[in-house]
Amino acid sequence: MVTEGTQTRFAAERHERLLRLLRERGAMPLQALADELAASEATIRRDLRALEARGLLARSRGGAVPVAGLAHEPTERDKATVAVAEKAAIAEAAAEFVGPDDAVVIGPGTTTRQLALRLAAVPGLTVITNSLAVAEALADSRTAQVVLTGGVLRGPIRAMVGAEAERFLGTVRVRHAFLSGNGLTAGRGLSTPHLAVAAADRALAAAAEEPVVLADHTKIGADAVFQTVPAARIAHLVTDGAALAAELDALAEAG
Repeated sequence: MVTEGTQTRFAAERHERLLRLLRERGAMPLQALADELAASEATIRRDLRALEARGLLARSRGGAVPVAGLAHEPTERDKATVAVAEKAAIAEAAAEFVGPDDAVVIGPGTTTRQLALRLAAVPGLTVITNSLAVAEALADSRTAQVVLTGGVLRGPIRAMVGAEAERFLGTVRVRHAFLSGNGLTAGRGLSTPHLAVAAADRALAAAAEEPVVLADHTKIGADAVFQTVPAARIAHLVTDGAALAAELDALAEAG
């Protein structure tokens, strides 16, 4: 016989496992959570409502995303071990936008660094960036010219921000700017937890005719304090197969 106390214990254990899954994998669809936890979708919906009410996660279209605090800014080291295979695949796909003698803007992030590594052999390429990690990835290239924006170093993300970076980017015009970020939703577009980073990201996007967002599934449906690029301004999104389908549909409608 299953008692009320036993049901409560089972629910608590399931909640703990559910939150662990979201911390490890980022945004997850309802069906995937139900499969992982061997529970019905109705049960998982109840769990999500209960956990959201406690501020432990956020429900999104067709699933849930972890809540680390809208102002939490993960460091490059924190992000380096998240969705590694997915970031590599995203970078590989994004590299198809770039050809010989192109000039591109690349923003900070672990995924954009992966992109830079794949562009090192492109003939005649010019890369304008505020990211020290992107510049370092291209430092040994014999074919790419790297132009750094200057500015004030934002240590956690190894990127230059501030008025000097923004002024310089205001003089730049390219076809494609490649950006990452901390969250991407249909309602607010790309977002980040730091005000100066948001301003720099807006300048990166404004320098391009077609902003390209590189976002693995952990960022789709997530949100942060400061908006950088509205969904309607994003020309291309490169993501992976684990991204929430409903959120992707909403982004497509918004853009």
